[in-house]
Amino acid sequence: MLSYLADYEQYFGPLRLFASQTFRIIMGSATALVIGFLIGPWLIRRFRELKFGHGYIDERTGALGATYFDKKHTPTMGGLIIFLSVFLSSVLWARPNVWVFVALFVYAALTVPGWRDDYLKVVHKNKDGIKPWEKIGWQSLATGVALGVLLWHPLSANKIRELWVPFLKDALIAHMPWWLLLVLIYLWIVGFSNAINLTDGLDGLAVGCTITVALVLGIMAYIAGNSIFSEYLLLSHVPGAGELTVVCGALIGGCMAFLWFNSHPAEVFMGDTGSLALGGLIGVIAFMIHQPFTLVIIGGVFVMELLSVVFQVSWFKFTKRRYGEGRRLFRMAPIHHHFQKLGWPETKVVLRFWVLSLGFALVGLATLKLR
Repeated sequence: MLSYLADYEQYFGPLRLFASQTFRIIMGSATALVIGFLIGPWLIRRFRELKFGHGYIDERTGALGATYFDKKHTPTMGGLIIFLSVFLSSVLWARPNVWVFVALFVYAALTVPGWRDDYLKVVHKNKDGIKPWEKIGWQSLATGVALGVLLWHPLSANKIRELWVPFLKDALIAHMPWWLLLVLIYLWIVGFSNAINLTDGLDGLAVGCTITVALVLGIMAYIAGNSIFSEYLLLSHVPGAGELTVVCGALIGGCMAFLWFNSHPAEVFMGDTGSLALGGLIGVIAFMIHQPFTLVIIGGVFVMELLSVVFQVSWFKFTKRRYGEGRRLFRMAPIHHHFQKLGWPETKVVLRFWVLSLGFALVGLATLKLR
């Protein structure tokens, strides 16, 4: 929105700065950071006054990670801190186009079921939260509307049908049929939505890894929106997608502010309010800049967490049918709890997973030159 101030540079020269994408990326990140720092303490205080804590410890985890403080009284719904920071900052600094609209729509649409899930858990003390069909319904609706807008808008109608994979200098599929596009974008939005939801189990783990992923996606969005860089690196040029870099910058700033309050020992948890929406946001951004499979690499920690649950459940069911007794691959899933069961302190698990996330990010960046 503030980018339009550049139209009045003839009246006040410095206003031309608002036309600079680099300036707006920096300001978007800084604005989100400031908003998060300003609203964070107030929201946390309100959550405590309203007793917005789970009020229970998951019987599967027992006292894991509760050595230093009682986590069951730590307020949740902290994802609202990230959402308000990112959404407001993006609206202020990103130049409106279809890519920005779809990204923010998916983010807002998935915040709703996440908030409702947390609300049922903390207010009504319902450990199960919303029904699975309700969550799937919201995710399906968000995906359907987002894809409908992308196929309708002339800027994105043809570009969104291209399927690119790492290491190839041309699109694998130049024009995907709508049904294949729907299946893939649904898998990425829902898959990463649930993956971050599973990763959000230790103080700072999910949000720290999200910062790394957002940084790499921001770099890739900038390249995709720049015709010179994208041609040099043999990547898909997506006109207007550079504005998603502003959204990624705001996401980094908002997550940094939240990490300030979520670092061990956490003052607040993001809850499903944050995790479901963050996964959907990075999933749809990666798809719009033609880097869905690269996201599998840079989001390796999230993929690892999701697969650990899938393998654990599948192996347990298979061995129960085969041998009459279910067996486990890991001591506990998601896999970060496995390492806690091995005796690793919570802070060590988080820091080492951050290191892994940074490693995955570097590998993902390396794919830009390997064509």
